[in-house]
This record gives sequence, C-alpha cells and structure tokens, in this order.
Amino acid sequence: MLNTPWETGSDLYRKLVVSALVTTAIGILVAVVGAVTDQSALVFTGIPVIVVGMVCHLAGMVVRSRDVRRRMRDLR
Repeated sequence: MLNTPWETGSDLYRKLVVSALVTTAIGILVAVVGAVTDQSALVFTGIPVIVVGMVCHLAGMVVRSRDVRRRMRDLR
C-alpha cells in the first residue's frame, strides 16, 4: 500500500477533495464561458463558485490534519 493522502485519508477527506475539484472546475468553466461570450455577469458568477471550491479544499486539509493527529495519537 502506498502512503498517499488519498489512500490513507478518511471518506470525508476524499469527498471534500472530489467536491473541491468539481466545484472549482465548474467555477472556472463558468468564468471562461462568460469571458469568451463577453458576459461579465457570468464571469462574476463563476468567481464565488471558485471560492467555494477553495473553501472545500481548505476544509479537506483541516480534516486530513485532524486524521493524521488522531493516527499519531493512536500509535502512542
């Protein structure tokens, strides 16, 4: 077994990472489509979606560090 964050992470961590990737990708896609079609409202709609994706990513990092702390505590 490899010692990667994906394989050693909890189910919650995996869900947060996948949702962060999908949400950020949707936000980028909306912003790019808005920029190409010259619709500033669509661009400004995509920006908060990207921010939500980043918040999900930060939450995943918090969950990952919590899991590591628990694992280290259990080893003692």
